[in-house]
Amino acid sequence: MTELLSIGDFSRMTFLTVKALRHYQQVGLLEPARTDPSSGYRYYRLEQVADARLIRRLRDLDLPVDDVRTVLSAPDDATRNAVMVEHLDRMSKQLDQVQDTVDSLRRMLSGEGEEVAVTYRDEPAQLVIAIRGKVDGDSTVSWWIEAFTELHRLLRTAGITRTGPDGAEFPTEFFTDGAAELVAFVPVDRVPSLAGRVEAVTRPAGRCAVALHDGPMVDLDGAYSAVGRAVLDRAIAADGPVTERYLPTGDEDDLLAHTTEVCWPVS
Repeated sequence: MTELLSIGDFSRMTFLTVKALRHYQQVGLLEPARTDPSSGYRYYRLEQVADARLIRRLRDLDLPVDDVRTVLSAPDDATRNAVMVEHLDRMSKQLDQVQDTVDSLRRMLSGEGEEVAVTYRDEPAQLVIAIRGKVDGDSTVSWWIEAFTELHRLLRTAGITRTGPDGAEFPTEFFTDGAAELVAFVPVDRVPSLAGRVEAVTRPAGRCAVALHDGPMVDLDGAYSAVGRAVLDRAIAADGPVTERYLPTGDEDDLLAHTTEVCWPVS
């Protein structure tokens, strides 16, 4: 069949509005087969229906326009499928995060897990190997994983003995501004010759209030709230970053297998 379809018929066949079809033309996803030069009416070929339906499916899944373009112009099935599988993996992670948030809200509404014990301790000065980075909220997890992966690799290759759990410093600006310089560190018994972004730091001694969090990351704010409330109630807050320490619950190189201590500096 060589007869062209009007934009109205094409819209009915694909469930794409005229506005959407015009937009997809503007961004280079779906060009009409013909545009009448006098009236501006757009016409499409019947073979374009399949592409239009695919575009609608992919955009319904929030696949970025550039990735949709890659799928449509892919030279082979492997290239096309790789783009879609990567996006589906991202969506699966987002769905997991949404489910975690739903579960957390249910716990809040039911009053479960609201009691968090707060203790106090004095911490000695510590020699650590550390990585610093300017990080915002969206990149925190990826930066955290990359930093500790690099620090753990250095421990193995240099034969260094750790003297305490992994930790990370979060200054107030990270919470107020959404971005700040974070420090990931591992306490060690000695420091080898260092190269690249890893540095040796001596963390000063200090006193802190501590709350332990053992649960989904989405509920970590509960530990922060508990320890912050305890410190403010006693008017003993001190300047300095909050430190998270990660107590392993399995293999030390399994970065996600840990409970988290939230350590708030106090005077």
